[in-house]
Amino acid sequence: MLARMSKPLSPESVPPTRSARFVRGVRLGLPILLGYVPVGAAFGVAATAAGFTVAQATSCSALVLAGAGQFIGLAALQSSANLTAALVATGVVNLRYLLFSATMSPRTRETPRWQQLLIAFTLTDETFAVNIDDSLEGRADGWSMLAVGAVSWLGWTLGTLAGALAGSAIGDPARWGVGFAMPAMFTALLVGQVTGARTLVAAVLAAAFALVLAAALPGQWPVVLAAVVAASVMTAVPR
Repeated sequence: MLARMSKPLSPESVPPTRSARFVRGVRLGLPILLGYVPVGAAFGVAATAAGFTVAQATSCSALVLAGAGQFIGLAALQSSANLTAALVATGVVNLRYLLFSATMSPRTRETPRWQQLLIAFTLTDETFAVNIDDSLEGRADGWSMLAVGAVSWLGWTLGTLAGALAGSAIGDPARWGVGFAMPAMFTALLVGQVTGARTLVAAVLAAAFALVLAAALPGQWPVVLAAVVAASVMTAVPR
């Protein structure tokens, strides 16, 4: 496995020109774009319903690009109007990017710093999965990773813009099930992360702690504390 993970790039596996490598990355990122547009639109609708302007909702997606984090931050603001709770909840949800970054770092050492920064900015669950898989095959490079991220960013931002513009036209977003967008996104993330008994136990513990704490704590704090407690417990338990 380690040998496969460190598989070097070769002239045969990488297109010869920068433009060809970038176009190849665009093709790899198109499925992500198609998935991001509707979810981004759901965020745009939810954000405008919560009082954001079209410009604020779109800027949030363009500058942050953290789908699940944006939804939970919005929910925290709506439920408690507490900026601290929203920041903590978003931070906990996005902690996984530290692990993603650590995994990606060795694969971008040969790329220019400006490319590294842009690749880091567009790092999401989906771009990570695509770029890591491509890297394991010995085909990824800075230009292809950059294109995957650029296409994904475009889909998320345009989707948010479309949803924000349509928000006033559709009326109450609850009628269209927009409120389920965040639970659906987290359920999809959970299914992908449960890869064995240990991760399943961690998920069950977090859910149980959240339900218990919800009886005593307001807003999103039960979710935040449950995630921290469950992760701490599973870290202390030997494999």
